[in-house]
Formats: sequence, C-alpha cells, structure tokens
Amino acid sequence: MAIVKDERPVEINVSREKVCYIVEMAREFGAAADAIGPDLASSPPDTGEPDAVEANGDSPLAAELRETINDLNDDEIIDVIAMVWVGRGDFSKSEWQAARNLARQRHHRQSADYLMGMPTLGDLLEDGLTQLGHSCEGI
Repeated sequence: MAIVKDERPVEINVSREKVCYIVEMAREFGAAADAIGPDLASSPPDTGEPDAVEANGDSPLAAELRETINDLNDDEIIDVIAMVWVGRGDFSKSEWQAARNLARQRHHRQSADYLMGMPTLGDLLEDGLTQLGHSCEGI
C-alpha cells in the first residue's frame, strides 16, 4: 500500500498578507541590524534576548515591525511563532498542532522581542509558511 502525502495547506489563524508583510519587514530589519555589525546585531534564536532589537531598536523600521507584531491577536501571534519553529526545523507540517500548543504555552506578551531577536526571522517565517502549504507569491 502506497503512502499518500497530504498536500493540502495547513489552516492558519493569520492571513498570508500579514505573514508576508512581517517577512518583508523582518528582512529589512535584519539587513539594517547586519549593517550595524554581527557582534551587536545577532543573538541565538532560543534565548529570547533582544540583542538585535537593542542594536537597532530605536529605528522607525524596528518600531513598525514591533507594532505590527504587537497588533496581532493571540491566535495570530501563536501561529507566527509556531510557523517560525516549523521554518527552523523544530517541528514539521505534521506536528503543526504540537508547535501551536507549545507556542500558546510560551506566549507571554514579549513575542515581538523574541521574534525580532532572531537574525533570520524573515527567512524562517517564510520557510515555515511554505512548509505549511502557503506562500507569499502574488502578495
């Protein structure tokens, strides 16, 4: 008996438009942080330490990215965090609910700092979106 892969997209609680907007802003923010220098702009993704945020935290771009993330409702931010983890390889598409459950447990209103502290946030988020069967194409 052949194994059939589920090619259907996973249902997410955040619009592709919002995710793709965050991807774009995060890439711009990451590029600006890189221009400051790797010692000031990078932090390990799992620590939650906002080194990149502190290095470039007063810029209008950082403020816009932070506001966009903070404006997400709880279900949206949980999905964004879980999507980043899928993009990073911590979870697979088939483990989406487990990723969401863990993100729900760990979400403590400091999600913008956590996410903005990831130097490759834009890439991770877009990779997660793609793995879940969605894309930024056409947006």
